[in-house]
Amino acid sequence: MAEPEPGTAARLTSLPAAAPRSGRSGPVAALIRPLAWAGIVTTLAMAAAGPAPAQEAGMTGAASCEAAATAVAVSEDRILVDGRPFAVRGAAGDGPLPLLAGLGATTLRTYGGDPGPALDAAQRAGLKVIVGLWLGHPRQGANYADRGFVEAQLSAIRATVVKYCNHPALLMWGIGNEVEVDLADDSMVWPAIEEAAALVRSLDPAHPRMAVLAEIGGDKVSKIKQMAPSIDVLGVNSYGDALLSLPKRVRDAGWSGPTVVVEMGALGHWQAATSPWGAPFEPSSTQKAIQLRRYFNALQPAGIGVIAFLWGQKQEVTASWYGILLADGEWTEPAEAMAESWGGRTPGGNHAPRIAYLRFAHDASAPFASWRAGEEGAVVLEALDPDGDPLEATWEIVAESTVRSVGGDPEPAPRRFPEGLLAKDATGARIGHLPPGRYRITLVLRDGRGGAATANLPFELR
Repeated sequence: MAEPEPGTAARLTSLPAAAPRSGRSGPVAALIRPLAWAGIVTTLAMAAAGPAPAQEAGMTGAASCEAAATAVAVSEDRILVDGRPFAVRGAAGDGPLPLLAGLGATTLRTYGGDPGPALDAAQRAGLKVIVGLWLGHPRQGANYADRGFVEAQLSAIRATVVKYCNHPALLMWGIGNEVEVDLADDSMVWPAIEEAAALVRSLDPAHPRMAVLAEIGGDKVSKIKQMAPSIDVLGVNSYGDALLSLPKRVRDAGWSGPTVVVEMGALGHWQAATSPWGAPFEPSSTQKAIQLRRYFNALQPAGIGVIAFLWGQKQEVTASWYGILLADGEWTEPAEAMAESWGGRTPGGNHAPRIAYLRFAHDASAPFASWRAGEEGAVVLEALDPDGDPLEATWEIVAESTVRSVGGDPEPAPRRFPEGLLAKDATGARIGHLPPGRYRITLVLRDGRGGAATANLPFELR
């Protein structure tokens, strides 16, 4: 049975053991994906600027793209580069690409905007790029009944394709990202995907086209097959244990071409258990790495490409939920899981710190705590470094984020409360001097050699 994806009331039915994710459609950085409204503005601006130089010279898109530096093709359920099977494995994000390549990655995914810097950086790192061509989201105001908007968007796509179709780092074109999310009526979406994909195919027949869906629930796959025949590759954003069943679900849905999970992670925050006041429990970086190893082992032998999210850092529920890297570029254990699965290695063969547990001192089993304002609380940490490196612990107390954006749209960083940390070291911290409210205590461990670990716990003062 095909399951719909969760994330809104319209999708809360027939979920698998861990609900499939509606992935995210909001921005991380200019390299990754533009904010939908920003994407619309960029689209209109590019259209107003006029045709690309190749078009001005009277060249057709196909003629300018037929001399592609690398031959990319689709053969049944495989992607071929220069006639050889190509394993898509990598990440989406704006983190350092030499580090990503060193882990054994082959591929970077972008979401929209000008892909030139990403393509050039990927070429230097020996990576290929899934270049995202942004399609506006109806939930954010894109109107596909407005031909003026549609033509402007297609003009921007044309300009991007003609400009970059011969770049040697180009692997394929990603048409949109979860354009179908949160719509009561998605009938306008599938023709819009096809119109964009057909344009890209006419301009650049040398590179495949991929549509990116927020999971594959309902009849999404059949709609792609029937209404977007110019799509060669199925892209899926999926998280948590839904990844374990994805190979079978893709086959059962009738897709026979290549499949790439273009966003994957250990657990989506919408899948997590919560405190009584609704604060989701984030896995530690150690727990995330354990889960990613399971998912890689399930997907890669089935021939499904894997793109981890996020090669970078962003605020979404917490500052660490999705990022494989810290804001300063240090990497966490999920990067090790990637290297183990892909035959690469972390810098210097270093290992990230491991967190055995972070818990409240008064209750070893509860992942949250609640006590009266004016009283004190404490957390206890047990951690180690496989290489024996000394660990530095950084503790913070922040307000529990109440922003729950749709599709990963931007979220503000929550307020910090440094006065609430009464004592702290590498074994735990004491909490006090806070007004009534809901908070989260966060931990970052660093080994001084580029490796890091993260964990946090929610609590409230009554």
